[in-house]
Formats: sequence, C-alpha cells, structure tokens
Amino acid sequence: MLSASELASRLARDTEAVCRHYLCAGRRAGNYWIVGDVANSKGRSLYVRLTGSRAGKWTDAATGQYGDLLDLVREACGLVDFRDVADEARHFLSLPQPDPAQFRTHEPCGSVSRPAAERARRLLQMTQPVSGTLADHYLRRRGIVRASVHGSLRFHPSCYYRDLVTGSMTTYPALIAVVTDPAGRVTGVHRTWLDPNGDGKAKVDDPRRALGSLLGNAVRFQFPLREPVPVMAAGEGLETILSLSHVLPAMPMVAALTANHLAALRLPAGCRRLYIAADADAAGRHGIEGLSTLAQAAGILPLVLSPELGDFNEDLRRLGPDRLTARLREQLAPHDATAFLPERWVASRASCKVRGRAGSLTFPMARACVPCR
Repeated sequence: MLSASELASRLARDTEAVCRHYLCAGRRAGNYWIVGDVANSKGRSLYVRLTGSRAGKWTDAATGQYGDLLDLVREACGLVDFRDVADEARHFLSLPQPDPAQFRTHEPCGSVSRPAAERARRLLQMTQPVSGTLADHYLRRRGIVRASVHGSLRFHPSCYYRDLVTGSMTTYPALIAVVTDPAGRVTGVHRTWLDPNGDGKAKVDDPRRALGSLLGNAVRFQFPLREPVPVMAAGEGLETILSLSHVLPAMPMVAALTANHLAALRLPAGCRRLYIAADADAAGRHGIEGLSTLAQAAGILPLVLSPELGDFNEDLRRLGPDRLTARLREQLAPHDATAFLPERWVASRASCKVRGRAGSLTFPMARACVPCR
C-alpha cells in the first residue's frame, strides 16, 4: 500500500495528465497548467507546476490555497476522508496514461532547445523603439502618452503567437516589456499582442504572456543601476505602473507582472520606503501581503497606494491626471510628495502621518518616517 507521499510522488510523474483529467478547463502555458480554481472553472488564478523538482505543486493566487496533487484531487473531487482521496488517486494511476509527446506543440524553428531567457533576448533583438508605433497608439488610448521615454518598452511588428490548445501559430504586432534583474541583466520579456487595426489587444484567448525568468525580477522604469534606491514603487500590472509613472515621472518603479511574482520581488539594497500599488482583487491583495512581509523583514517601510476606482489606469483614463495626482499626494509621505510630485501639488503639512493600508489590510509602521527623524 502506497503512503500519501508516495502517491503524491507517483502523481507528480504525470502532472500534466493529472491536470488534463481533473482540470480540463485549463491549459498549458510554458511550464505551468493554468485554470480558474480547483473546481475546474475557466480562468487564470490557479497555477500547477508541470516540470522540475516542484512538479505537481500548485497555488491559487486568488484564494491563497496551495498543495500537492493529492490536495488537488481532494479539492477537485470534493472528497473529505483521506481513504477516499487515496482510492481516487490509485484509480487514476491505474488508468492508461497518454504519451507525453502528444501534448507537445510546435514552436518556431530552434526555440525548443534554447533556454527561455535566451529566447527572450533573441526576441528583444528583433524589436524597435515604441515611438510612433501601434504599441504607442495602444498605450495612448490607455491615457499613457509618454511611453516612448521608457527604454524598457519596445515594439515587435510581427511577434509569434501560439494557440496553447491547438498548437497553431500566427503573428501579431506586440508591445514588448523588458524584464531585468536588480543588476539590469535581461532575464525575460512580457508580450502584449495587439490588434493590427489598432483596436486594443489582439482578439485571442490570452493576449498577454511572459517569456523567460520572472521570479524576483521585473520591468523597471526610471530605475538607476549601481545607485541606492531609497524610495520606489512596485505593482503587479504594466499599465498600473505606467499610469503611476505618468504623474510621478521621477520615482523609480517596477512592474512584477503577476501577483505571485509581486510577492517574490527582489528589493534593491538601500531601499527605505516601498510604495505598493494596490489592485482591487483578491490576487492583488495576495501580492501586496507577500511583498509587504518581505519588505518589513528587510527593514523597509511598506506603504500601500490605493486607486479611487478599480485600478490606477482606470483612474488616469476616467478621472484624469490632476485628480490622480491629488489622490496620490494624500497617500505619499510629505518628503516624497515634495521630491516626486509637480511643485503645484506640494502642500506643506505640519506632521508626517502616513497610512499603509488597502481596504482591511493594515501594515505595521515604523516609529517615524526616515526624513522626519
């Protein structure tokens, strides 16, 4: 009789087959199986690792649930007793398993053998500046009119897009965001495929995908290399951070691209205050909590910036830059408002009162902000 750990290990040998059986509403994306939740809903919140030493480990970014494949079988089947879970796992393992080769789909010539980070760098070599391109037009429609000043944004006129279900390949123009590590080395890219007629994102199931190594890394804006970064902002979405950068053009900022990667962001040496851009959803709250914990452990003060509407890009588009700036002035530490906001928005305040919360989230504050000491 196999133990629980042995059953989980046996299941992990065929992780993709387990996912296709119990989470058939999902799809493979790189080294992960992505689906909405353990109830097999459509979506992108739950990630199951398909390869490597952590094959079979999964996390639901929306709920905070995680576990191995036995936990996944239990939740997917609605089982309570371990005996029933073990019986279901043994039943699955007794089924004839398909050849993993049939799951593989075609990629552009030569890409399979190259590491993802190398493929990302090769893709980057085929890009051009954003100014005047379809990517510039796309961002301007989102209220982001100075995208061309950011060297971390590029444009690819004909970027491969692969349908993860059928394996078919086509090309679309794409906004390319460069992912780097804290030393400035390129580790990956983030692609947003665009409609060739200028009508927003491409009409495909998944118009945003990353390639390369994201863990701990990010897309960086106004970020100095080999210099201390005492104050910075971080957020999940590319357009969220670009919207903040529109009204705080001198503040160093990073976009981690997903809530899970936001929670694992590597923070620069010398950082004293970290502003975290909140997203109004459960996954965003998970990223905020994780990054705040990391920051406090490193002696960094985490402060949450909250949008007035759903996110900061919605604030920028619907409320305008002046109202967005006014809201940010209320949330920034006085020293940072003076340093980063346009002069007409800077108002003196007698004391330094800074809140660090988003909804019901509250983070412990230091006894005083660094500039006030």
